[in-house]
Amino acid sequence: DVTLEYGSETDAVALIGSGDQTFAIASGEQVLLARAQGLPVVYVAAWYQDYPVGIVSFSNAQITEPQDLKGVPIGIPGLYGASYIGLITLLNTGDLTENDVNLLSIGFNQVEALVSEQAEAAVVYLANEPVVLRSEGYEVNTIRVADFMKLVANGLVTNEETIRKHPDQVSGFVEALLKGIAETINDPDEAYEISKKYVENLAEADETVQRAVLDESIKLWQTQQPGFSEPTGWSNMQQVLLDMGLLEKTLDLNEAFTNDFLP
Repeated sequence: DVTLEYGSETDAVALIGSGDQTFAIASGEQVLLARAQGLPVVYVAAWYQDYPVGIVSFSNAQITEPQDLKGVPIGIPGLYGASYIGLITLLNTGDLTENDVNLLSIGFNQVEALVSEQAEAAVVYLANEPVVLRSEGYEVNTIRVADFMKLVANGLVTNEETIRKHPDQVSGFVEALLKGIAETINDPDEAYEISKKYVENLAEADETVQRAVLDESIKLWQTQQPGFSEPTGWSNMQQVLLDMGLLEKTLDLNEAFTNDFLP
């Protein structure tokens, strides 16, 4: 039996680290930032195999590579989280810095910001805003972080005490999570119908758009090694955080993640 609670990744990881909660879904940067603060959190199974962040723009803007972003007004939810990490990663690969672009804090209104021409490009989740824009008839280009660097995206997180005292519980939860992902990939129509019982307003939403969102999400989950966490992704993530000044020193990455609980 599992009780689901929804909140920010930062809050969830803090609860895991304090022992007030056993499991959470969080991305790699949250795990490293928490461990830097002394919270004993551990990433035990990868859900997203590709980092789900990118930059979208209308095709006529001809923004197809990171270096094309120079001088461009870019909308971003804020200077935090996976969106910010993804943006800085793409800028770095194009030999650019924040000073080379015009960042606009737009909240989670990327579609509106582009359509109203408030921004020329926007930092988005790959499975969401590009799908919505295409559904409204716009032709878009998307620059994917995952095409330029391997980073650690969302996965299952627990804490050192749970691993030490209840390893069977961790193994069971990992197995259940991976089974759910696999069954969703194998039968997305059934998964979508089941989700209507649990996702608020999904039953009333535009099903064509939301099914397309699911299809794009599945592309980010698929892998030959379900749940496997790539060491290279962790090394890259740590280096990005160090370069951004969000980490002051290197961490022992072997303590931050494990593949020992994969079936």
